[in-house]
Amino acid sequence: MSRPPYLITEPVAIGSLQAPARVVFGPHETNLGHGRAISPRHVAYYSRRAKGGTGVVITETASVTANDWPYERAPLATDCLPGWRSLVEACRPYGTLVLAALGHAGSQGSSAFSQEAMWAPSPVADVVSREPPAQLDRAAIEALVASFSWAAVEAMSAGLHGIEIDSGAWSILRQFQSGLTNQRGDGYGDDKLLLTRQVLSAVRHAIGSDRVLALRLSCDEMAPWAGITPEQAALAVGELTPDLDLLTIVRAGPYSTGAYRPDAHTSAAFNLEICRAMRLAAAGSVRVVLQGSVIDPEVAEAALGDGTCDLVEMTRAQIAEPRLVALLRAGTPEQVRPCILCNQACRVRDNRNPIVSCVGEPSSGYDSQEPYEATPDPQGPSVPHGPSVMVVGAGPAGLECARVLAGAGRTVAVAERTREPGGVPLRAATGPGRERIRALGDWLAAECRRLGVDFSFDTEVTAADVEAARAQGWEVVLATGSRPFPDRYPPVDTPVVVDALELLMSGPGRLPPGPVVIDDPVGDQVGVGVAEWLAGGTDHAVSIVSPDPVAGTLLARTGDLADANVRLQRAGVTRLLHSRVRAIDLGDPDLGDADLGDAELGRGVPGHVEVEDVWTGERTRLPAASLVDCGHRLAEDSLYRQIGDPRLLRAGDCVAPRSILEAVLEGRRVAFQVLGSRASVGAHG
Repeated sequence: MSRPPYLITEPVAIGSLQAPARVVFGPHETNLGHGRAISPRHVAYYSRRAKGGTGVVITETASVTANDWPYERAPLATDCLPGWRSLVEACRPYGTLVLAALGHAGSQGSSAFSQEAMWAPSPVADVVSREPPAQLDRAAIEALVASFSWAAVEAMSAGLHGIEIDSGAWSILRQFQSGLTNQRGDGYGDDKLLLTRQVLSAVRHAIGSDRVLALRLSCDEMAPWAGITPEQAALAVGELTPDLDLLTIVRAGPYSTGAYRPDAHTSAAFNLEICRAMRLAAAGSVRVVLQGSVIDPEVAEAALGDGTCDLVEMTRAQIAEPRLVALLRAGTPEQVRPCILCNQACRVRDNRNPIVSCVGEPSSGYDSQEPYEATPDPQGPSVPHGPSVMVVGAGPAGLECARVLAGAGRTVAVAERTREPGGVPLRAATGPGRERIRALGDWLAAECRRLGVDFSFDTEVTAADVEAARAQGWEVVLATGSRPFPDRYPPVDTPVVVDALELLMSGPGRLPPGPVVIDDPVGDQVGVGVAEWLAGGTDHAVSIVSPDPVAGTLLARTGDLADANVRLQRAGVTRLLHSRVRAIDLGDPDLGDADLGDAELGRGVPGHVEVEDVWTGERTRLPAASLVDCGHRLAEDSLYRQIGDPRLLRAGDCVAPRSILEAVLEGRRVAFQVLGSRASVGAHG
C-alpha cells in the first residue's frame, strides 16, 4: 500500500502567488559572496535546492546601507541586483518562489570592515562586541526606512517574488522593539514597533500588493527582565500581520544569539509552542512559518497537520539533503540524508570565513562544481560495470566511497574489522546531544546496502588479502581509520589510561571506581562530550584538564561553547583550565575513593594526575583512579605501509585523523578518482 502524499510537498498560496511546496530554504550566512554581491556560487547553491523541490528560497540577508557590514562577505543590496536576477532565472523552471531578505544588523554588526560607527536605537553596547554604537536621530531613521524601500525596489527590478524583512536575532528592527536595547525617550521609545511598521509600510508600497511581503520576527529574546517576551510578541503579531503575507517565528536576542540555530543539545523543532501561539495571535491573517531545527519530515508533517504552522523552514535539513522534497514526492523518504544538527560545517559566522557546507554532504556550498553524485538515478543500483572495488574499513570515508561507487554501477565489497559499520560516528554517538551523530553512519550503511554493497564484518584484512584482490583485477581503497597515540604519557606501574573513542565504544564499566581525569588538549566536542557523559551517567567524580582559558574552546565554531561550560558546571565537572597533564600515578584502583592527604602526595596512593599551569608553571595534583585521553589520534596506516605501494588509494583518518566532514569528502573524492572523473568535489582540495 502506497503512502499518502506528504503535506509538506503540497503547493500553498502565499499572498497572490503560489509556492510548489510548503518547505522554505531560509536565509543564512554562506560566505559564498563575491565581494558583497550574490555570486554565481550563491545561484548554484540556491537553485540546487529549488531543483530538489523546495517551495520558497529566501536569500542571504542583504544589508540595506553600506555602513552595515556585519561580516566580511555579507551581501549589500546595492551590489546584489545581477545575482538576484540570475537566481530568479535559475529557479524559474521549478516554480520556486524567490524572496530577498533585507536587513540591518545595527549594534550587533561590526565596524571592522566598514570602519564606521554602528547604528542602534540607544547607545547601549552589544554584549558580545562591547562596542558602543551611535544612537540614530530622526533624520537617520528616516534614511534607514528609505534604504529599505530602495532596496526593495531594486529586488523587484530583478524579478524576485517578494521581500523578507529581518527582525530576528541580529537586526536593528528587533533592537528597536526591545527594552534591552531601546531606551529612547521619543516616539520610537514610547512605541517600540513604530520603526518596524514604517519599514513594512514603505516596503509594501515599493513592491506592490502582488508580491510577497514577509517578516522574520523574534518572538522571545529569552531575557524576560527587559527583552521581548512571547506575550509581547503576540500583541506585535496582531498589529503587524495585516500588511504581511508570510511570517516566520524565531527566537533569540543579544543575550541568546546561539539559541537561534543551536546544535543537537537543544531539542529539534524547539519553536513549536511559540509558533502555535503566534499563529493563534495572527488569527488567520498571514501564512505562518515554523523555524527552529526542523529537520525531520515526520515532525514537519505533524506541525502542518495539527495547525501549528502553514509552512516549515527546513534550512539545515536541505543543506544536508538538497533533494529532500523531491525524495519525499518520489516516496523514498529513507533516502533523505539526515541532518545531525552538529553545526560543524554549516555554521560559518566566525573569523575563519569558512564556506557553508555539511559534514554529510560536502558538495553543499560547492554546488557549482559537479558531480554531486556518481549517478542521477536515486531508484537503485545500475547494471554492474567496470572493475570491482574492495574498500577496507566501514567508517564514514569507506561507506561514502562505497556508496558512490555502487551508485555508479561498480561491484563493491566492504571489509570491516568490527561487528558493524559506522566507525567513529557510531562510537561518538553516546551522551547528551550526541545521539544524532549515529544517524549519518546508519544512513550511509543503509544506502550502501540498497545499492548492493557486500559487507564482511569481523574481518581483518591483511596485506596478502589486498595483493590477492589486486591480482584478480580488483581496485582497493583503504579507509582503515585511526588509532590512539602511543606512549603519550610516561609509563606507570598500574596505568588505567583509556583512549576516549575506545571508552565510548566499550562503556564506562571499563573504568575502575574512583575519580576520573579527562585530558583534553584539543578542545573539541570529544573532551566535553565524554565529561558530560561520565558525570551524568556514572558515580565517578569527573575533572577535565584543558590548556585553554575555557573548556571546549573549539565549540565556539558550533555555537555551543557557553552552553557547554554551563552544562559542565551544572553536572559538577571540575575544570582545570590553562593546564596540561605532566605526570600520572594512578596507584591502586581499589583505593580510588580515598582522600589524598598532604603526606600521600607523590606516593601513588590512591593515585593522582599532576597538572601544570601553562602560564605560571605551578603544579597541582588531582585525585585520580583513571585518565581518559582525548588527545589527537594517529593514522591507522599500518596496512598501507606493509603493502608499500604509494599508488594505493586512501581516504579519511588513515590519511590524517580529522573530522567527519573530511572523511566523507575524501571518501567521495577517492570514489570519483576510481571512476576516472576529472571533477573535484568542492574547493576543499
